[in-house]
Amino acid sequence: MENIEKILKYLESQYKHLGCALNFNSEFELLIATMLSAQTTDETVNKVTEKLFAKYNSPETISRMKVEELEKYIKTCGLYKTKAKNIIETSKKILEEFDGKVPENLEDLIKLPGVGRKTANVVLANAFGKDTIAVDTHVFRVSNRIGLASSNDVLKTEMQLMQNIPKEYWSRAHHWIIWHGRKICTARKPKCNECMIKEFCNFYKNNEN
Repeated sequence: MENIEKILKYLESQYKHLGCALNFNSEFELLIATMLSAQTTDETVNKVTEKLFAKYNSPETISRMKVEELEKYIKTCGLYKTKAKNIIETSKKILEEFDGKVPENLEDLIKLPGVGRKTANVVLANAFGKDTIAVDTHVFRVSNRIGLASSNDVLKTEMQLMQNIPKEYWSRAHHWIIWHGRKICTARKPKCNECMIKEFCNFYKNNEN
């Protein structure tokens, strides 16, 4: 646990001023942006949603869109055909089952088409201020490299992070790990020489020679 405390202190010192990179003005906008972000960069999503949300930014307006119409807006995002169908169906379900409001709990969120634990946890943390850890590709890679978790399974990684990181740090640490993954601990050619926590890093220890 001593190493974990040192890792968290370093991450906080480097990234405490950075949060969610997705642009949004409501719980619903964040939900849609997060659904779009799968296998797509946040920069790409922000460009898409800037145009989309200018006209369609509520369950009412998106639920009335045709799939083909939404596809034109989001075609630069990966898996855009599937995402378009899920976003429209999710909008309809929010209207029909949740009085037009984005649910504030994990159980209801993951009932929405195309919404998994990662998306749900992002929304809970950033829209509703709840303590959650969303395991995206950066969090999964970095946390298992640097010793915050040790698993090849996403759900187990989430559970281990919740066990190893104090609850009051969950949401913030989630962002710190993401930013460390973007800036230093990249998927390909991580910048280990620039990393101040490499002494705790299993990846570095296994590859330094």
